[in-house]
Amino acid sequence: MSRQVEEERSLALAQRWPKTSTFILSSFASIVAEVATFPLELTKTRLQIQGEAALNCNRFFKDRTPYRGMIKTTIGIIQEEGFLKLWQGGIPAVYRQIVYSGFRMVIYEYLRDSVFGKSEDNKYPLWQSVIGGTLSGALAQFFSTPADLVKIQMQMEGVRKLQGKPLRYRGVHHAFLKILKEGGVRGLWIGGVPNVQRAALVNMGDLVTYDSVKRLLLLNTSLEDNIMTHSLASICSGFVACLLGTPADVIKSRVMNQPIDEKGKGLVYKSSTDCLIQSVKGEGFLSLYKGFLPGWLRMMPWSMVFWLTYEKIRQMSGVDPF
Repeated sequence: MSRQVEEERSLALAQRWPKTSTFILSSFASIVAEVATFPLELTKTRLQIQGEAALNCNRFFKDRTPYRGMIKTTIGIIQEEGFLKLWQGGIPAVYRQIVYSGFRMVIYEYLRDSVFGKSEDNKYPLWQSVIGGTLSGALAQFFSTPADLVKIQMQMEGVRKLQGKPLRYRGVHHAFLKILKEGGVRGLWIGGVPNVQRAALVNMGDLVTYDSVKRLLLLNTSLEDNIMTHSLASICSGFVACLLGTPADVIKSRVMNQPIDEKGKGLVYKSSTDCLIQSVKGEGFLSLYKGFLPGWLRMMPWSMVFWLTYEKIRQMSGVDPF
C-alpha cells in the first residue's frame, strides 16, 4: 500500500511541476552515465592536449608528455598516477552534468512540445528537432561552462605533476576560487565560445538522432517503446554526437587548458579561431579528431546509460516517455 502511495505522489509531482521533474530526472540519469564512463573522458582529454604544436613552439610551455595512444595513455595514468586518478576532475564533471543535462532536456522538451508542437500526422519535423537540439545545447552549456573549465584543468593536474610542475589546485572549490581571483568572472568562461559551439553540435546530434531514430523505429518496425528501441536509438545518437562534436571538443580542451596572464587572457591562443588555425597548420586537419576513439567509446556507453536510465526513471515516476 505504501508503495502505491509513493507512486501516486511521484505521479502527482510530475504532473504538477513537469519542468522541475524533467530537470531532476535528467540530472540524475546524467550523473549515473558520467561516473560510469568518466575514465574514457579523462583519456580523451589527455590525448586532445598532448602534442600541441603551439606549446611545442613555445619554450616556456613546451609539452614534454609523450603521445601514447588511448590504451597506453590509460595504462600510463594507472601506473604513474594511480587507479583512482582515472576519475580526476570527476566532481566538477558531475556539477557540470547537473546543470547541463538538466537545462538541455527542459529546454528541448519545452521547444519540441510547447513551442513547435507536433505536425498533423503526429510527428516532429526534423528541422524543428535540429533547432531545438542546437538551442538547448548552446544555452545549457553557457550556464555550465565554469564547471567544465575546472574539470578540464583538474584533469591535466596529473600531467603537470609528472612534468615536475607545481599543482595549480588543492581541490574543486579552490580551483573555482583561484580562477575567479586570477581572471575575474570572465575567467570562468575561458573557452566558452568553442565550448558552446561543441555543446550545440553534440546536443543536436544526440537529441535529434535519438528522438528521430526512436520514432522511426516505433512507426516503421514492430518494436515497441522498450529497452531494445532505447538501446538502438542511443547507439546511433552517441556516434553522431561524437562525430559532430569532436573538432570543437579538441579546440575547447586546448583553449581551456592554456596558461593565462594576470588579466585572465590566454598566453597561447588569442581565440578559438586562432587555436583552430594553429592546430590545423601545425598538426594537420586530423588533429581535430584527436581523442575520437576514446571519445566515441565513451559517448556510446554514456548515451546508452543516460537514455536507458532516463527513460526508466521517467516510467517509474509516471512521466510520459521522451
